[in-house]
Amino acid sequence: MSKVFRLVIFTLFVLSPLTTTASKILVVEINSSINPATVDYLNDAIREATLKKYEAIVILLDTPGGLVSSTREIVKSIMSSDVPVIVYVYPDGARAGSAGVFITMAAHIAAMAPGTNIGAAHPVEAGGQDVDKRGGRDLKRKIENDTIAFIESIAEKRNRNKDWAIRAVRDSVSVTASKALEEKVIDVVAKDINELLMRINGMEVETASGKKILNTGNASRTVFQMNIRQKITNLFADPNISYILMMIGIVGIMMELYHPGVIFPGVIGGISLILAFMSFQVIPINYGALLLILLGVILIIAELYVTSYGILSIGAAISIMIGSLLLVNKLDPRFLFEPGYGVDRSMIYLTTLVIVGFFALVGFLVVKSRVKKPVIGPEGLIGKTAEVTDKITPQHGGRVYVGGEYWFADSDEEIEKGASVEIIKVENLRLKVRKKVN
Repeated sequence: MSKVFRLVIFTLFVLSPLTTTASKILVVEINSSINPATVDYLNDAIREATLKKYEAIVILLDTPGGLVSSTREIVKSIMSSDVPVIVYVYPDGARAGSAGVFITMAAHIAAMAPGTNIGAAHPVEAGGQDVDKRGGRDLKRKIENDTIAFIESIAEKRNRNKDWAIRAVRDSVSVTASKALEEKVIDVVAKDINELLMRINGMEVETASGKKILNTGNASRTVFQMNIRQKITNLFADPNISYILMMIGIVGIMMELYHPGVIFPGVIGGISLILAFMSFQVIPINYGALLLILLGVILIIAELYVTSYGILSIGAAISIMIGSLLLVNKLDPRFLFEPGYGVDRSMIYLTTLVIVGFFALVGFLVVKSRVKKPVIGPEGLIGKTAEVTDKITPQHGGRVYVGGEYWFADSDEEIEKGASVEIIKVENLRLKVRKKVN
């Protein structure tokens, strides 16, 4: 019995690691711009992973960039995390652009999928121009130096390629996954999350609480979702959504101005405009461009009251289109975005065409209705021929028959019964007539 007992004890102590419960991985998905909602979301995930003893956090990253302040907060949270954070640029076609470079390099382990890219952290404006062409060389130097110092400190902390990191900011260098691995910008290239967890299994990382060896080989995965508030804030950080909200707001308010008392378009327009201006707090807006859009709206309204033969509508279209193209302003040093970030141009052209065309048509119909000769009511009688039924005198007037009705009529001359007269004026429900010459 003693030999059997010793064999059981040996099996429990020596082979028990093979039968222990698999570790847990918390998966975080960031596939939009970096904004306050992203910060809040990631901080919640780190707290969740810490409290529930997750082995690591895997961030699936695909971003064009975002707020510098939010990027700094995320980097700070990753650096101070007791739970290892793995940033994985995924899926194929994803990128870690601008702000994404800082987040990827701050990770305990940086990984990319084949077909992804990282880089282009140099600040540019919406049209893709260099900062010094619009803001001056002093502004360019200030933004660059601050950004370079930020990424250099991250690279030194994580023992990554500091020279490449500086070039990513200064020269907008962008590289593929394989090149990033070769340049020692990242640690792993993996085709999917399963391969990633197998490759990093057994790696040693240094967290805020000390060194830790990763046990991810057979780890189970839990996807951590944004809450409703974070989803709404994150949605508004999309410039296309902000632009659509703004245009819905403008159209709603204008329809209320065209047709006072309808109420519904005005309410929807007001809500949409407020939401649009809320979203402008988390994306880089050029307020000069916003004024151009508002000028275009004013020109459309002016079309109602001024006969411009289409000149005001053309001016409105140009103003709205230019304002829309320049609406997203990446010159703002608070933001880091790839050059392609902004409102989709096809959406701008279509929206401008529809709005200006629709309200130009409405304005034309309104003006046309104002100058068109009335065909009903008393004013519609002017120019018609009536028959005198009671003799008309300049002193007392008389009566005429027109359109199946009898009317009192006045004239500067005496007109006999049965004569035909032309109606020239309607005043106080009496007709002013003159004898019709055949």
